[in-house]
Amino acid sequence: MPTVTVSPKGQIVVPKEVREALGIKPSQKLFIKVVKDHAEIIPLPKDPVEGFCGIFSKGSSLTKALLRERKEEARLEKEKIA
Repeated sequence: MPTVTVSPKGQIVVPKEVREALGIKPSQKLFIKVVKDHAEIIPLPKDPVEGFCGIFSKGSSLTKALLRERKEEARLEKEKIA
């Protein structure tokens, strides 16, 4: 199990074997979160929008629900004006 040392500035170097296993490239952003008594490091995709596109594909579509709601609001506005 690779170990790292924290520099006086709070920096660490991710070991090469870990970078290769996770596909971490130079200048790539990483997400770090505290989970109970340890930290987890998660590589972020270069384009977060593209990377997270489709992760909510199961279940109902929020976009469709919002469009239905907006159509209903528009209908009620027309009735109010008429």
